[in-house]
Amino acid sequence: MVDDREKEAVLQARGLRKVYRTGGDDLEILKCVDLQVKRGELVSIMGASGVGKSTLLHLLGTLDQPTDGELIIRGVDVLSLPEVELAAFRNRHIGFIFQVHHLLPEFTALENVMMPAMIAGAHTAEVEAEAVELLRRVGLEQRLYHRPGELSGGECQRVAVVRALGMRPQVVLADEPSGNLDEGTSQVLHHLIQELAQAYDQAFVIMTHDRTLANLADRVGRLEAGLLHI
Repeated sequence: MVDDREKEAVLQARGLRKVYRTGGDDLEILKCVDLQVKRGELVSIMGASGVGKSTLLHLLGTLDQPTDGELIIRGVDVLSLPEVELAAFRNRHIGFIFQVHHLLPEFTALENVMMPAMIAGAHTAEVEAEAVELLRRVGLEQRLYHRPGELSGGECQRVAVVRALGMRPQVVLADEPSGNLDEGTSQVLHHLIQELAQAYDQAFVIMTHDRTLANLADRVGRLEAGLLHI
C-alpha cells in the first residue's frame, strides 16, 4: 500500500460531467465526478456494467471531452490544450491498458512496447534497452521477438501492460485489464500491476468489476447513478 505522505497529485478531476444528446433528449452518464490521484497510488473504481466506467476512463485519458468540468494532469489544464498538443501530451504522460490488448499483429513484443516512444521520435538504443528490461521484469525475456499471434492471451496482456509503462507516464488508466483472462492468469496480472505501480511510482486508475483486483488498490471507489463515491 502507498504512503500518502509527500505524494503530489498527478491527476485531478473536478466536476466532470458527460451528457450525450440523442434524438433531442439528454442522457446524463456522469453527473459530477471528483477524483484526485497521487503519484504511486493505485485506485480502483468499481461499478455495474453500463454505469459509465469506460466513459470516465475516456475522459480521464483525454480520449473524449467532458460536457463540463476540469481535468488537471501534472499541473496542466489538459482540456485547454489544442488537439495536436493534447495528443502529444497524452502519448507522453498517459498510459492505457484495455480489456483487449490491441497489440499490433505485424510487430514483435519488443516493437509493440517501443511503439509509443517510436511515435514520439525516440527510437534509441536506450529506449530499446529499457523496453527489454521491462519485458524481462514481467517474465517475457524469451519472447521479445515473438509476434502477438505467437503469444498466449496472458502474455499479450503482459506486453500491453509493459507498453503502457514504456514512456514512464505519470498516470496509467486500465479498463477491465483482466476481463478476458482465466482466473489464474488474472491473479498473475493483478499482482503484476500492483508490483509495477510500486516499482515505478506511477499512478494507476483501474476500472473493474473484479473485487479481487479492486482489493489490491490503495483506494476503492464506486461509480453509481453518475456519481463517484470514494
